[in-house]
Amino acid sequence: MNQSTVINEKVILIRINKLYHESMTQEELHEATRGIWKVGSRRNNVDYAFAVFKAIVKEVYKVHNWLPACTLEYKTRKVVKAIQNVNKIYRWEFEGEIAESNIRKKYIGKSVKNYLPSFGGANPITYVNC
Repeated sequence: MNQSTVINEKVILIRINKLYHESMTQEELHEATRGIWKVGSRRNNVDYAFAVFKAIVKEVYKVHNWLPACTLEYKTRKVVKAIQNVNKIYRWEFEGEIAESNIRKKYIGKSVKNYLPSFGGANPITYVNC
């Protein structure tokens, strides 16, 4: 059983349950996590984005800034044309990099279940401390 964690940083939890698989490369995981999300202005308050699969943190990224969806190239992820053309003004992606090792060690492999909705949470986005 995974250990629960307390999050002290300003974080966006991004549940990638539909995209995640155990054999993902770092690039695939990064692309699955960084976009393409319906997020509001609170996105600008986050310092880190957590890739979350079944309430477990798989990776932590330092967020540098947010860009309109499909601004950056996706090499490993198929992006639906409707998102590219019509919905991108309502969707965002972050530009960033893998977080520093002390932050990653603190969160990777830990449960964030206590921060996620207990039922009916269709939205894959959860903000913590922002």
